[in-house]
Amino acid sequence: MIIKNTQQLKKYQEAGKLSAKILGQLRQAVQKGVTPLEVDQLADELCAQHQVRPCFKGVGPRDNPYKYATCIAVNDTVVHGIPDDRPFEDGDVVKVDFGINYQGLNTDHCFTVGVGEVSAEDLNLIKTAKKAIQKAAHKAVVGKTTGDLGHIMEKESLKQGFNVAKEFVGHGIGHSLHENPQIPAYGKPGSGSVLKRGMVLCVEAQIIAGKDDIFVERDGWTVKTVDGSKVAMFEYMVVVQPKKPLFLTPTLDWPILNE
Repeated sequence: MIIKNTQQLKKYQEAGKLSAKILGQLRQAVQKGVTPLEVDQLADELCAQHQVRPCFKGVGPRDNPYKYATCIAVNDTVVHGIPDDRPFEDGDVVKVDFGINYQGLNTDHCFTVGVGEVSAEDLNLIKTAKKAIQKAAHKAVVGKTTGDLGHIMEKESLKQGFNVAKEFVGHGIGHSLHENPQIPAYGKPGSGSVLKRGMVLCVEAQIIAGKDDIFVERDGWTVKTVDGSKVAMFEYMVVVQPKKPLFLTPTLDWPILNE
């Protein structure tokens, strides 16, 4: 999608603001003793309250569509974690991915938060992921390329001895949940698609503490690391502009710990 006028921009800003409001309430709900399923049920309730539809429900193959409002990935789950009834515990690294359909426009964004007492290693993982992805998102300006953004995310991660998941990508978004261009979390500067004014993008990455080998569980959705290493993920929605991007999801300053 390309935003071409102020009316379109205003509508997408409304969508992003509401989606961030709901996601913020979900973040507050990620506490010791609470279950992912309870957080997901809260997401459903908040969407109903604001008369919007959670846009993850129903995506995927016809024989195995996704059934939840959120993807909640804990510790070694990389992405697409199905909400379950295991309570959050001290030291958990929790990723909550969420989006809505607001008057035909889709949102998609994610945060990672540590629950209670988090180890120094895990804290560094979360901080590195947040820094790497925000740094890339801030470079989503006219003339830059998807490879420029991916290079930043991978470089910042490798600096700390971490890896990026290469099987999943950031993406364009608009009337569909996933649109072009694709934005891998790796790449060479100057490679890939050139960013144009008005593009709406989701800049994201999954940063892995250990090896980048992953596998999909039998449910067809849950993706985990082979070596059991933990993962942090952030995702930000931006509109490409000439000098600096416009962030549609105001979540940049959220704390990374729920104590």
